Amino acid sequence: MSADPDIRFDHGRPRRIGMPEAIFCAGKTVEQCVRIVTDLMTPGPEPTDTVIATRATTEQLAALRALGPQADAAGTLTWRHRPATSATVAIVSAGTSDLPVAEEARLTLEALGHATVRRTGLPRLLDVLPALADVDVIIALAGMEGALPTVLAGLVPQPIIAVPTSVGYGTSFAGATALLSMLASCAPGIAVVGIDNGYGAACAAHRILGGGRIPGGGG
Repeated sequence: MSADPDIRFDHGRPRRIGMPEAIFCAGKTVEQCVRIVTDLMTPGPEPTDTVIATRATTEQLAALRALGPQADAAGTLTWRHRPATSATVAIVSAGTSDLPVAEEARLTLEALGHATVRRTGLPRLLDVLPALADVDVIIALAGMEGALPTVLAGLVPQPIIAVPTSVGYGTSFAGATALLSMLASCAPGIAVVGIDNGYGAACAAHRILGGGRIPGGGG
């Protein structure tokens, strides 16, 4: 239990749903972020599990890096990765502008034990389809008009999690256009998460793959 009365942990979450509680750094002080990560990695009544921090600012990143993360990219840091599973998730983005959201998804998945492959660019999509043949789940990210998940869903059989990103010009409305396009997709069976929610997409993929329980947690 943290000494800060504003910080309360849900240590039982991995045992219940197979995923740890993540630290959403936005709006927290540097000191709170450091205290939370430190406390989560300290052995207690519940088995310690993977620690994931997302949306860290430059100042938060500098302090959290001192705690030795196992992986660190685009404002996401992870510690104590779970053992590797046999599953692979493809992260396909419409362009490199979507990279921060794609990296949030990638680091979350890899911390939870899933291998990932990343592909970029709708114009080159047909060239990379063979590389997607053996993956278990696909996360497709796109801004602008958000067409990528719909196109992809007509070409491959795997579950597709669509992520609208806040990338685009004028009437992209910071991702709202892509979100509505994905929700209105004519391709059946696409699951859609919120704008720029790479973490949420990774967690959805983890659930599709069976989740699992914290190692040693009795689940």
